[in-house]
Amino acid sequence: MVEGALSIAEVAKKFATSKDTLRYYEKIGLVKSHRWESGIRYYDKNDIVRLEFIKCMRDAGVSLETLIRYMQLLQKGDSTIKERKELLENQREELRQKKALIERSLERLDYKIDHYDRLIAKECKK
Repeated sequence: MVEGALSIAEVAKKFATSKDTLRYYEKIGLVKSHRWESGIRYYDKNDIVRLEFIKCMRDAGVSLETLIRYMQLLQKGDSTIKERKELLENQREELRQKKALIERSLERLDYKIDHYDRLIAKECKK
């Protein structure tokens, strides 16, 4: 056994995802798994760190295409540092724009909820 390694089932549970999703990520090149002698997939510490990043980015809405490109650049080594940084900066800007849209939507919802609270309070006074 590899120290710190987790089986596919353990990783799926840790990241609240399915084994099928992990297999798909492997198929499209986002992550590599290894196999124990029994044939069961496992992920080592580096794989788990990579999956944490992938999960975080996917939860934020980063596309699989962007993540694939990032992982391709990562595999090419230090010659791609500037390009990787630029890719991440672009994603950060997109997420900031999404966050601003969500903030505006929340403000609108708060306004509408407050409006209904006032209507309900007015109705109760009758």
